[in-house]
Amino acid sequence: MNMNSLLNISFGIFAFSPPGQIYMAIVILGEAFILSKYLVGTKANRRIYLTSLLSNAVSGVVGIIISLAVNGGWWLVVWHPWVSSHEVNVHNSLQLKLFAIYYAVALILSVSIEFLVNHLMLKKLYASKKILKATMWANLASYALGTLLLVLLILFV
Repeated sequence: MNMNSLLNISFGIFAFSPPGQIYMAIVILGEAFILSKYLVGTKANRRIYLTSLLSNAVSGVVGIIISLAVNGGWWLVVWHPWVSSHEVNVHNSLQLKLFAIYYAVALILSVSIEFLVNHLMLKKLYASKKILKATMWANLASYALGTLLLVLLILFV
């Protein structure tokens, strides 16, 4: 599979390819790093890394289920909106606006789901407010970094 074909597929397909799995692992590790740094002040905390892995897995499964229910298919191009014209046409202002709303909703749902899991796993060790802030920062960073990396990939490949 060459890079151009990777750039022309939905995230749903990309996620199950080896490069997609590597990409998601990097995102999850990044979120775990941010959670660990924010909550305990160290780069790596085993409990927090495992919690991050679980919360991202739960969030991903819920995202798939919601997307299937709402769209009738896995329309999950959250990290690369330019993918293919049959999913999001970035030259159509209505589609772009709808995608921006979808992107914001996906971020809010990700934070909400991951916070619930993180809170259940870490509530005995950290205050709820601190867990919420850490989860928000981790997701904002992973969305921003993920988007930036894929934009750079598009521009330079």
